[in-house]
Amino acid sequence: MPKQRPDGNQDHEDGRGERHHHERESDRPSRHEITEADRKGGPGHTVLLAVALAIPAMKVAYTLGGGGATTDALMGMGPGNWWDVLLGMVLTTPLLGCVLGVVASRVVFALFAARGAVPRGNDTAARLRRAGLTVLNPVATGIVVACFIGPWWGLGTAVAAYLLRQGVVVEYRTGRRGRRHHDPHFDPPRWLRRLATGEQVVALTLSVVVLPLLGVVSALDGQAWTSVVRCEVTDGTRTRAARLIELQRQGNGVVGWNLDRAEVSNGVGCTALESRTVRDPWWRG
Repeated sequence: MPKQRPDGNQDHEDGRGERHHHERESDRPSRHEITEADRKGGPGHTVLLAVALAIPAMKVAYTLGGGGATTDALMGMGPGNWWDVLLGMVLTTPLLGCVLGVVASRVVFALFAARGAVPRGNDTAARLRRAGLTVLNPVATGIVVACFIGPWWGLGTAVAAYLLRQGVVVEYRTGRRGRRHHDPHFDPPRWLRRLATGEQVVALTLSVVVLPLLGVVSALDGQAWTSVVRCEVTDGTRTRAARLIELQRQGNGVVGWNLDRAEVSNGVGCTALESRTVRDPWWRG
């Protein structure tokens, strides 16, 4: 018995449904676009650059009062010591250091995963290489955080970095972030696919919201990014004690920002002070 062709209305409905489907698909980022974003670092890469450049400048400007003080202090510490500001913020704000470590670890891993660094296959060698690639960097990041901030902070950083990396592995092996890296032998359960999707949301929130917010809070807390010392400062023929924010060490003394005279001074015979508070936090001003 010959098959009946659908009538014109049915053709119209099918065509409209197919057109709506293509429109919905066009609104979503393609796998190629996601892979290219990973190769360039994605939003995490952009936020890391912003944190590394803008947040230290904000820290110096607010702590010293802005204006010419910021320029004088940056010239006094020298361009080579610019990263000391960011490092000081990370070491004195534990949560900022942990989130920065987690975001940096995932950005680096996504960058290499987009270039085909995630081994495919279920043989023992591929599994060992995947395990090493996924675990090594989070463990190293956790060790660094543990050495400078504390063991529990280091453990939390390592676990969070590892979990976020697992989501990237699942995305690439299932072909959801690029067909070229698809592993046809990998068929994870539905709950693991959902977990990978949740990982993307968590990673995006940490990169775009939590990390910049923590950086701004640390920049505006009124704490010096490095040691505050009391030194003997010579002003012409008169020597007096003054509080300095240490900018760099020089000979048997330091070059620091003189909090009493609002200028760069050379100090000798310095002793460290317990408190690094320079002014009230911005939210109390």
